[in-house]
Amino acid sequence: MLELIPRAQPSRLMAWASPLLAVVLTALCGVVMFMAVGKAPLDGLAVFFLEPINSLRGWSEVGVKVAPLLLTSVGLALCFRANIFNIGAEGQLVIGAIVSGAVILQLDDGTRGGAWMITIALFAGALGGAFWAAIVAWLRDRYNANEILVSLMLVYVAELLLSYLVTGVMRDPDGFGFPQSRLFDDGFLLPTWPGTRVHLGLLIAGVVAVLAWVFLSKMFAGFRLTVGGLAPMAARYAGFSSRRALWAGMLTSGALAGVAGASEIMGPIGQLTPSVSPGYGFAAIIVAFVGRLHPIGVVFASFVMALFYIGGELSQTRLGMPSAITGIFQGILLFSLLACDVLIYKQLRWRK
Repeated sequence: MLELIPRAQPSRLMAWASPLLAVVLTALCGVVMFMAVGKAPLDGLAVFFLEPINSLRGWSEVGVKVAPLLLTSVGLALCFRANIFNIGAEGQLVIGAIVSGAVILQLDDGTRGGAWMITIALFAGALGGAFWAAIVAWLRDRYNANEILVSLMLVYVAELLLSYLVTGVMRDPDGFGFPQSRLFDDGFLLPTWPGTRVHLGLLIAGVVAVLAWVFLSKMFAGFRLTVGGLAPMAARYAGFSSRRALWAGMLTSGALAGVAGASEIMGPIGQLTPSVSPGYGFAAIIVAFVGRLHPIGVVFASFVMALFYIGGELSQTRLGMPSAITGIFQGILLFSLLACDVLIYKQLRWRK
C-alpha cells in the first residue's frame, strides 16, 4: 500500500510541479463531471480549454479577463508573502470602481477626457481600494482584529454600497429606472487594441507584475517583506517592523485591486453597474497560490483562470452546462492544489 512519509527537505521540484499537477487533476475531474451529466468528455474539455484560444477574438476575451485577475493577484501575492491574509480584495476592487466612477461622473461634462483624465480616474480607483484596505490594517494594528474576517465582511459592505449608489444618487436619470450609472464618455475609457476589446489595463497589469518581481528579487525592502512572512521571529530580531509590513502589504494590495476595479468600469463595462466583478477578487486568491506567490508565476495562473471564465461561458451556450460550472472548476483547482502541495513536504512510498 502507499503511504506518505516526511521528506528530509522540502522538494523544490514539487513546489513548482504542484500547480501543473493541480491543473491536470482539474482537467481529469472535468472529464468525470462531463461524463456524469451525459456530455462527451473530450468535447467538453475542448470547449472549456481550447475553444477560447482558437481565434483572435478568443485571445482578446481572455486578455480582458486576465487584466483584473493579474492586477489583483499580484497585490495579494505581496500581501500573502508578508503573512498577511487579505481575503477582501473583491470589496477593495468594488470600492475602487465606485470611487473611480464617481470621479468620472463629476469630471465628465462632454468636453473633457484624454490621458490626464484617465490617469486621474485610475489613481482615484487606487485610492479607493487602498482606503478600504486601510480599514482592515487599522483594525488589525489598533485592536488586533483578525484581518481574514474583517476583510471578508467588508466585501459585502462594499457590494451593498455599490447597489445603493447605482439605484440612488449615481443612477442614470435617462436609464429607464435600471440600476446603473450613465455611460462614460469615450474620453474616459481606456484605449483598446484595434479590432479587439483588450484595453490598457492588461499592459498596466503586466508592468505591475514585472515591477513586483523586481521589488521582491532585487530590492532590500522586498527581502525584508519576504523574511517577515517566512520567519517573523527572525525578522523581529533583525529589526524589521511587522507593523510596517502590515500597512505596506494591505495598502499595496488594496490599491492594485482598486485599479483593477477602475479598469473594469473604464474598459469592457463602460459604466457603473451592480455587478462590476464576477468574483475576480476571490478568484485572485486561487491565482496567487497557483502562481506560488511569485509575480511571474501569477501571470500564467491568471491566464489559466481567465480560461476558466471564458470556457465556463462557452460551456453554457454550447453544451447547456449550468452557470456554476466556472466556480466548480475554480474550486476543484484549489482543492487539487492543496492536495498536490502535500507532496512538497511528504513523499509517497510503497509499503508491502
